[in-house]
Amino acid sequence: MIEINLLPGAGRKKASRGQAVDFGAMAAGLAGRVRDKYLLGTIAAVILALAAVGYLYTSQNAKEASLTARGEQATRDSVRYANFLKDRYKSEAIRDTLLRQVNLIRNLDEDRYVWPHVMDEVSRALPQYTWIVSLGFVGTPQGSNNVVVAPKTTADTTKKNKPPKRLDTQVPKDDIQIRLSGRTVDIQALTKYMRDLELSPFLTNVVLDKSEPAIDNGKEVTQFQLTINYSRPDTLLLHRVPLSLSVK
Repeated sequence: MIEINLLPGAGRKKASRGQAVDFGAMAAGLAGRVRDKYLLGTIAAVILALAAVGYLYTSQNAKEASLTARGEQATRDSVRYANFLKDRYKSEAIRDTLLRQVNLIRNLDEDRYVWPHVMDEVSRALPQYTWIVSLGFVGTPQGSNNVVVAPKTTADTTKKNKPPKRLDTQVPKDDIQIRLSGRTVDIQALTKYMRDLELSPFLTNVVLDKSEPAIDNGKEVTQFQLTINYSRPDTLLLHRVPLSLSVK
């Protein structure tokens, strides 16, 4: 009987299926190729480069995400703290203004007794045969320098994001200078008068501006003029008592 194979190549496929694959030969050929050191270096360099690029890409993405989150949080905190500082500066300005006004009132209250002290000391040290013609102050009137300065508004201080200049709550006290004019019949009495005035805790720096002879009611006298500085002693050294008046 004659058999005809109508499928070309079928016999060859069946024959090839019976043959085993020689893996040893393939491994030997691959090993022969890998023996080239330059090829090994190139492969290693490519692998390391890919690993480095992957690590840098991952780390940079993580760092960028962290910095973005921190920047957004810092922006929110900046807005919140800016409003907080604005309210704080405004409250401090109001507090300093009120404190300065309180200190001004306190200074005015303490200086109520300036002229009583001056008149008391001037009359107490006055020697015999000496009398006062005029007594007044010299220079700027009291209270003209003790002005309450209005604080800067918040709009003026927040433009540069800098804290505003604090208002000085301490009110400087005006210097009080007294000019005394008088007459005496004894020049030694004038010297004693100036020395006794210097001993007063309320008076200091007694200076004789001029001394010249004059005629008073037909008698020869010495006319003099003194400049005296008022000194504010420590309030702890002053003993104040209330004035009482008995009414019958």
